[in-house]
Amino acid sequence: QVQLVESGGGLVQAGGSLRLSCVASGSISSVLSMGWYRQAPGVQRELVATITSGGLTDYADSVKGRFTISRENTKNTVRLQMNSLKPEDTAVYYCYCNAITVYGNRNSWGQGTQVTVSS
Repeated sequence: QVQLVESGGGLVQAGGSLRLSCVASGSISSVLSMGWYRQAPGVQRELVATITSGGLTDYADSVKGRFTISRENTKNTVRLQMNSLKPEDTAVYYCYCNAITVYGNRNSWGQGTQVTVSS
C-alpha cells in the first residue's frame, strides 16, 4: 500500500503564499504521477495540478501563473507553491499519487490539508 503524508496548509491573507508538501511511502516500485486536488464545501473535488515522473505538468486554468508544482523523484515528494492566493482558493487540498506497487498499479489519496485564504 501507499501512504501519503501532507503538510503545509494553513490560514493566509489574500495575496499571500503557502507551500504544500506531500511524501509518498510504502510498497512503491515507481511513482508515475503525483499531484494535488482540492475540494471546497458543496463543490466537487477538482484538479489543481499534477506532475509526471518525467516532469510533465498540468494545471487548472484557475491557478495557472500563480501555482507551481514540483517533484523530487528520489524522495517521492511533491510540492505545490501557491502564490497570489485568493479567497476562492480556500479548500481542503488532497495529495494524489499513481504508483506501481508490489500489488500492481495503485491510486492513493492523502488525508487532506486545509487551506484558508481570508479577504
